[in-house]
Amino acid sequence: MNEYGSGLRRYFAPRVNNADIDDLVQEVFFQLHLQVRQQETEIHNPQSYIFTVARNLLISRSRHQKSRSRTFQDALEYEFEIPDVISPERAVIGMQEYRRVVKAIVGLPPRARAAFQFHRFEDMTYQDIAEQMNISKESVKELIHRALVRIRQVMEDET
Repeated sequence: MNEYGSGLRRYFAPRVNNADIDDLVQEVFFQLHLQVRQQETEIHNPQSYIFTVARNLLISRSRHQKSRSRTFQDALEYEFEIPDVISPERAVIGMQEYRRVVKAIVGLPPRARAAFQFHRFEDMTYQDIAEQMNISKESVKELIHRALVRIRQVMEDET
């Protein structure tokens, strides 16, 4: 069987990942062993038979991978189905939530609102905000934390 192993490796090399070649060679010999035991007949052209088994193994493997890929894709499409059209109801709900968030931000204490706006809308770092507002970095963290808590409370209270 060693004489066919290198030929099988060359056969599989352009068709599969290098990491799978040895497994496929082993699978061919295993399938061959099962066939010989079941049929209990002599194989007249072993090379042709071995490469037929190898080809069939690749076909079977390809079908299996396509099936798994399709099943996975179908699951993703089902799981994350996004509607093509935004219904009027969804548009109204979105606008209402937008207004509530803006109202919550506007209702923040001035320093918390400024820190929040610098961080979320102007992408400033805590250090930059601290320098802009002449406060410590820890104070910026606290202001932003309080702003987030307050916004969350307003959003929950109005639902």
